[in-house]
Amino acid sequence: MIHHANHIRPNVDGVKVGGHQASSASMAAMMSALYFGVLRPEDRVAVKPHAAPVFHAIQYLLGKQTREKLIDFRAFGGAQSYPSRTKDTDDVDISTGSVGLGVAFTAFASLIQDYVRAKPWADRSRPEGRMVALVGDAELDEGNVYECLLEGWKHGLRNTWWVIDYNRQSLDGVVREGLYDRIEAIFRAFDWNIVTLKYGALQRAAFAEPGGDRLKLWIDAAPNAVYSALMFRGGAAWRERLTDEIGDQGPVSALIARRSDEELATLMANLGGHCVPSLIEQFEAAGSDKPTVFIAYTVKGWATPLAGHKDNHAGQMTGAQIEQLRAAMKVREGHEWEPFEGMNDAEGVRKFLEQVPFNAGGSRRLTSPQVETLGPQFVGTGPTSTQAAFGRILDAIAKTDSDLARRIVTTSPDVTVSTNLGPWVNRRNLFARSEMADVFQKEAIPSTQKWRFTPEGQHLELGIAEMNLFLMLGAAGLSHSLFGERLLPIGTLYDPFISRGLDALNYACYQDARFLLVATPSGVSLAGEGGAHQSIASPLIGMAQDGLASFEPAFADELSIIMDWAFDYMQRQGDARPDLADWPRDVTGGSVYLRLSTRTIEQPSRPVDKPLTDGIIRGAYWLKPPTPQCEVVIAYQGVLAQEAIEAAARIGGDRRNVAVLAVTSADRLNAGWHGAQRARLHGDGDARSHIENLLADAPRHAGLITAIDGHPATLGWLGSVLGHRTITLGVEHFGQTGTVYDLYRHFGIDADAMVAAARSLMPGW
Repeated sequence: MIHHANHIRPNVDGVKVGGHQASSASMAAMMSALYFGVLRPEDRVAVKPHAAPVFHAIQYLLGKQTREKLIDFRAFGGAQSYPSRTKDTDDVDISTGSVGLGVAFTAFASLIQDYVRAKPWADRSRPEGRMVALVGDAELDEGNVYECLLEGWKHGLRNTWWVIDYNRQSLDGVVREGLYDRIEAIFRAFDWNIVTLKYGALQRAAFAEPGGDRLKLWIDAAPNAVYSALMFRGGAAWRERLTDEIGDQGPVSALIARRSDEELATLMANLGGHCVPSLIEQFEAAGSDKPTVFIAYTVKGWATPLAGHKDNHAGQMTGAQIEQLRAAMKVREGHEWEPFEGMNDAEGVRKFLEQVPFNAGGSRRLTSPQVETLGPQFVGTGPTSTQAAFGRILDAIAKTDSDLARRIVTTSPDVTVSTNLGPWVNRRNLFARSEMADVFQKEAIPSTQKWRFTPEGQHLELGIAEMNLFLMLGAAGLSHSLFGERLLPIGTLYDPFISRGLDALNYACYQDARFLLVATPSGVSLAGEGGAHQSIASPLIGMAQDGLASFEPAFADELSIIMDWAFDYMQRQGDARPDLADWPRDVTGGSVYLRLSTRTIEQPSRPVDKPLTDGIIRGAYWLKPPTPQCEVVIAYQGVLAQEAIEAAARIGGDRRNVAVLAVTSADRLNAGWHGAQRARLHGDGDARSHIENLLADAPRHAGLITAIDGHPATLGWLGSVLGHRTITLGVEHFGQTGTVYDLYRHFGIDADAMVAAARSLMPGW
């Protein structure tokens, strides 16, 4: 597969294709033992990214992958470079690619499995599955692996296997000596079972021979780099080095002499990770639900001419070497893609694969019915912040005996109270597999928070690690597919700290996980906290992140409408939705990001009709519509509504005609605009986006002022829609401490700045 992609298929652009032959070879035996012998349909697997070709080949043998996609490996429409739930057509449980994230994801998937199975409404007829990660040893350099270990320990992690491909090589070289001891100590500290697979059956048999104990001592003492180098050099080099370093010691010398160079090389390569009987024995012996790590010694490039060479990560076999391999495997020329070519009992193998436990039971992609929403939960018109309104809306849902309320699960990285999840948790409790009393309540100590842990609880409290938050949201957001039970996950964090977990957020979206991300407080409006807790770039992240619809409402009624829509949007699976199909995601659904504020502002008292609701969801509506005499349009997003309204009143007081455009989602507006452009390029000349229709009401001569407590580029593109002259106001530099008014004045986003911008757009004023 890899050779064909790089050397047979025409390379039309001259760019390297790749495919990781050496990294695939080191996993071949382990993955064969798991998929063909150990795994069950309920188990879920995150495959080491660089072993994707082995995964695709196994899926092909199991009848879940096509020959055409193997031939097109790493080509457009073919099998993906790394296993992908959304891009591959074979049976991918957990996407991998960004190293370490698939590993950690299995821990959170296991926690979600426990969460679901603890609920009285869940179908517990399916057996518990094991969450299995196939881990490259270099992936253990990733910090998110250790963050998840601590979180797993706190939550009583179960049913999790990590199988480490301990080939002792990374992309650029050989790993440091003593790494095994450090790995073992870490897992022991977190109370995991540790199974070391160092010696294969051939080696163990040799150790039982006279002199075998001396050979074992030499293997245990051999430095990683030396072992790898000798693997590359072959049997004669092994003989020379063993003879020189062990010396003439009778039994062990005879043990070595009894074997040919080829047999000696095979013996030294027979590490535990390449010995199928040893692997099966240890996997089947691990019957406990206690988390278990298998440290499997392997050789990178095993059984190929690349074995052990420090440059083998990107290395590939030559055409001549592939021909030698083909002949050795008894594969006839031109029959390389035949599933059972070269096997002595092809029919027996075919029948065996039909009975493989993992392949039984049909599709492993489960489904769950959609949950009906309740409609917007309006929470009054008194002055409030969007963060406070979020807490009250969620509390209103918590009071109901609805399926929606039962299916919501919340989580937060140690900021539950400060992101207004407290009322929800007080009503719905925290989750734990066994009951734990609130000690403060038991001791009669007054507290507004009732921290009761119970299997019925609906909040998962995390430590302050945003990577864990997004991995948890990803796992919960795939519960319907992995475990057959729909969850509606809501995660809260401080808006600036989205950047801390951005890799995991992108990863969750790439898997098409469904969740509601509530990020608050945001912007320099969090005036007293200073730059470390104020966000600038997050609106641009919301616009750029695929699979994430981003909103920043100003008012509580807007937030109520958006949240109700979000619960539906998170569950969409592709049925036609022409009512809101401004862009393809409205049909297929996705996750939702709400950027909220702690700043209290006055709320409008107004009827919420269908045109207003549609405008809020599509991304904008006229708070004050333009007339044909309009000279200035102020377009704001989020908490600057108050300043925009004040500025419009002051400009209009000079008898100037001013319009105010309330933007609830620059992301939705921009996506719809680009969608209409693509439609026109493909022949639909009548296609118009929501923002084009809105701005068509404003005369072309009118100036446009955009304002946001965030990066000005978020709205700066609005002038390009129909060619209005535009001034963009926003925040481009790290924040400072002070009052809201100090900071708005400093960054030029207050009403005075908007009035000044309007004056510059209207000469003679």
